Amino acid sequence: MNSKPTNTDSGLLAPVWAGTTAADLTGDEAWLQAMLDVEVALARAQSHLGVIPAQAATVIAEAAHADRIDLPALAAGARGAANPVVLLVQALTAEVTRIDHDAAEYVHRGGTSQDILDSAAMLIATRVFTEIEQHLTRTADALARLADNHRTTPMAGRTLTQHAVPITFGLKAAGWLTLVLDAIDRVHTLRTDRLPAQLGGAAGTLASYLEYAAAAERHGHAAELSVRFAQELGLTEAVVPWHALRTPMADIGAVCTFVTTALGKIALDVQGMARTEVAELAEPGAEGRGVSSAMPQKQNPVLATLLTSAARQAPLYATVLSQAMLAEDERSAGAWHAEWQPLRECLRLTGGAAATAAELAAGLRVFPDVMQDNLKLTGGSIVSERLNVALAPHLGKANAKKLLARIAADDRPFEQALLSAPELVHLDPADLRQLLDPVHYLGASEVLVDRVLARQRKQLGNDAISYRG
Repeated sequence: MNSKPTNTDSGLLAPVWAGTTAADLTGDEAWLQAMLDVEVALARAQSHLGVIPAQAATVIAEAAHADRIDLPALAAGARGAANPVVLLVQALTAEVTRIDHDAAEYVHRGGTSQDILDSAAMLIATRVFTEIEQHLTRTADALARLADNHRTTPMAGRTLTQHAVPITFGLKAAGWLTLVLDAIDRVHTLRTDRLPAQLGGAAGTLASYLEYAAAAERHGHAAELSVRFAQELGLTEAVVPWHALRTPMADIGAVCTFVTTALGKIALDVQGMARTEVAELAEPGAEGRGVSSAMPQKQNPVLATLLTSAARQAPLYATVLSQAMLAEDERSAGAWHAEWQPLRECLRLTGGAAATAAELAAGLRVFPDVMQDNLKLTGGSIVSERLNVALAPHLGKANAKKLLARIAADDRPFEQALLSAPELVHLDPADLRQLLDPVHYLGASEVLVDRVLARQRKQLGNDAISYRG
């Protein structure tokens, strides 16, 4: 066996994101290319404003491809400057020189490491959140269909793990849908409005960029360059450089936390409802999915497991991003550097979770007959609340509650104990049996489902979708 160590990060211990698009969008190659894309955007913006020749920007773009850079050497050499941009600029300059010696003079003109790496981070985040929003939208569509198709499917509502009152599975799915719509709203706002380009120079004054632009004699060059640079990257323009103002990173962490924990709540419900002794739901099947290395009979809820795993990890990485808000002076020695890997893991986990949720929701198997059987497990006591209301005019509210508590504690089946209670002999047994039917105690479940579906159609603009069927 070859024991030589390698630097491969294929996600062996990270099944939440391994093999997903999020892995490709956040790998070392993706980060390297994003930093090169930022260098190209800077050159093109400066070329547009007459600071560097157009030909130089063209050559820089031609040279700025990740496969031209020795990635392992760059990663190892980054220890010398505590960031990868310094050596990256040297490597890019060498590549530009091979194509056009004169153009090499214009690489990274006026730039600073944090401008490149922060802007690259926002590029990566934009690309990942675009994928996340698409996955969440697919999840929302699948949940909307479940909510509509099962709007009247009765099941046991559970509070503190115990049967409470009847609900419908459609209402439960509508609750899940609400969380996903909330997540989509946060992701969309972040992606379109709160991921700014970074351009500030050494200490956030843009002095070096202005100095290089002196020959261009352009009034208001700082604003023009900032706008053009952000446009080249497809990012928002920052009002001021944010080298030590880390709101964008904290925002990313907060959204990743919300998305993963929202999906984690859905996953916990699925896990509980898929228990052997509950069996109301089952995950979509696939070759090799859910198998055990020891127990041939097992069909584990692995998609829900991946979602709960992401929900337990992402908030901790997000905490590092929020703590990086404590950045001293105009650039931090350590807080900035501490962000990079937690940021990547937040994006990976959230991207992987969103893809997993879409697969889970689209293929979730629902067993209404089992839900109906489980409703009967308590012999009718699940509608005790309804009985309490119905019996209050005859016995008084407090006395009715005491009676029902006594009946629920009786060793006999609930219905039998209820019908034989001496306090109720004057009531028609048929009326009592009708009160025991959980289908007649679903409250406003259908109305609430409709409200959520109306929100989904309005928010996602898919009024033409027909959910039934």
